[in-house]
Formats: sequence, structure tokens, C-alpha cells
Amino acid sequence: MEVRWFESLADNPAIGEVAPLDANSRQQLAAIITNFGLEQAAAIKSIEATTNHDVKAVEYFLKQQFDAVAQLAGHKEFIHFACTSEDINNLSHALMLQAGRNALLPAMQSIVDRLDGFAKQWAAHPMLSRTHGQSASPTTVGKEFANVVARLQRQLKQFSEIDILGKINGAVGNYNAHLSAYPNVDWQQHSKQFVESLGIKWNRYTTQIEPHDYIAELFDCLARFNTIVIDLDRDLWSYISLGYFKQKKREGEVGSSTMPHKVNPIDFENSEGNLGLANAMLEHMARKLPVSRWQRDLTDSTVLRNMGVGLAYSLIAYEATLKGLGKLELEAQVIDADL
Repeated sequence: MEVRWFESLADNPAIGEVAPLDANSRQQLAAIITNFGLEQAAAIKSIEATTNHDVKAVEYFLKQQFDAVAQLAGHKEFIHFACTSEDINNLSHALMLQAGRNALLPAMQSIVDRLDGFAKQWAAHPMLSRTHGQSASPTTVGKEFANVVARLQRQLKQFSEIDILGKINGAVGNYNAHLSAYPNVDWQQHSKQFVESLGIKWNRYTTQIEPHDYIAELFDCLARFNTIVIDLDRDLWSYISLGYFKQKKREGEVGSSTMPHKVNPIDFENSEGNLGLANAMLEHMARKLPVSRWQRDLTDSTVLRNMGVGLAYSLIAYEATLKGLGKLELEAQVIDADL
């Protein structure tokens, strides 16, 4: 992000102190990004041991890299120009969340598609429904799957369409340093173009931090999707217990260390457990992240480092649910006998 910001400054003709970049300089800058690995990360951590500031350590590391390129060396003080750490971090987090959402969507869609297939396959197969744990009016197997499909589709659509926001406007969101150095530059337009060049929607009004409301929206929606899957997991667990479904057993598979004849609904149990962990993380972050004292406090920083945990537990759970769905076989005789 620091490299991209420097490039944007060089590309703005109103900022005369940063010369336009030639092809070699752009290649060198691109190489800093593409060649970044464990060795470079370790170098930054070594610098951080002195600075006690992670973003400042990145800045110093980049200055060392610029020293090796003649055209860049004289402009290294424009690395991190007018930025607060959160300018860099919020955009990085936005890109991470964008990638994280893209990683989740295929599995989420696969669950919906598999359930939709069941809804169509068993649309006409009657089944005894239950309310309050007691026998109730008939339904169909397919209709009950269709209910879940409709619920999940609504959340999936919302989740996929939530705007990912970003800002780069300085220490308290007012372009103070920017305007002090270059009062004639249209910094709002420069900021907007830069943020949107990353594939992120520009947030015009912020304090020192992007307020994280969109993250709360994203995580609340994901938690709702997860809650519906928990409901599905528990219902399928119960229907397996009733004998309405049996589970395909692989050759050599043992369902219990002491009762090997069993095939336990472990995939749905695994999913339910992981979704509980996911929602604990997601719901806490959705409540906590939009709250920051005055123009900013640091309580969001440590919380943001755990965003990937909630997404990862969700993905593990989706894969478990899909595995369980792939084992289901309808036991028509048991269902019909109940009716």
C-alpha cells in the first residue's frame, strides 16, 4: 500500500517534488511488492524491534529499498507522505476482507446449490412436520430444504453486495498535512481516485480511522448466514436421529471407537461447533469495531488482527456441512411409516 501511494504521488503533476516515474523505477517498485516474502518480513520485524511501531518499520524498510534505485533514492521521504498508519492499514484490511469474502462465496453458494438440488429432488415426497417437538401437519422433504434455500439466498445476496470501504485522508481525516504542503492540490479527488483504483469504495467522511461500519455490516450478515447453517445442521442431525436420512459409509470407516457399527453425524456436529466459534468472533467484532473514542483509540487494532479467524472458522464449517450433505440418503420407508 505504501508503494502504491508513492506511485500515486509521482503520477500527480501538481506534486512537482516527486518526479514522474520511468519504466525502470516502476519495475523496481513492482519488484518490491512481488518479491516480498519471509526474508523481507523478518527484516521489517527487526526494524520494528527498534521503532516499536509496525507501520514505521515498513516505511524505514522501503527507504532502504529506495536507496538502491537512483531515481527513487532522492524521493524516499515521500514514502508515507501525509499518511497516518491507519491510512495504510484500513486499505490493507479492506483488500484482505475483499479476498476473504471471495474465498467464502464459492462454498456458501455450493451449500445453497446442494440444498436447492434436494428441494427439487424431494419436492413431492411427503413428510410429517413437527412443531414444539410434536407431530404436526404434513409437509414435504423438498419444501423444508426450500425454506433453508430461501433464507440463505437472501443473506448470500446481501453479503456479496456490501460495499468494502476505504480512506486515505491523514491524521484526523481532514487532509491537514496534505494541504499544508500542497494547498493547491485537490486532495479529496486524489484520495478518491487512489482508493477506487484499489477496487474499494471511497469513504469521504472519517476520523483518523475508517469507522468500520461496513465491517460490522459484513460480519453481521455473515453471522446470520452462519446461524441459518447452524439451524440446518441441527435439523439434519435430528432427522438422521429419527432415521429419515442415513449416511453413506466409506469402506473401512468406523463411526465409534467402541460401537463401530454406528455412523455418527459428525460433519454436521463439526460444522455447528466451528460456526459457533466463527459467530463469537464475528459478532464481537461487529459490536466493537464501530466504537472508537473521539477521533480514534487503539482498541480496534488488536481486534482487527483476528478478522481472518472468524472467516476461517466459517469456511471450515461450510466444508463440513457440504461433506455431510454429500453423505445423505433419504429413508423413504421410515418417513412414510411416520405419516
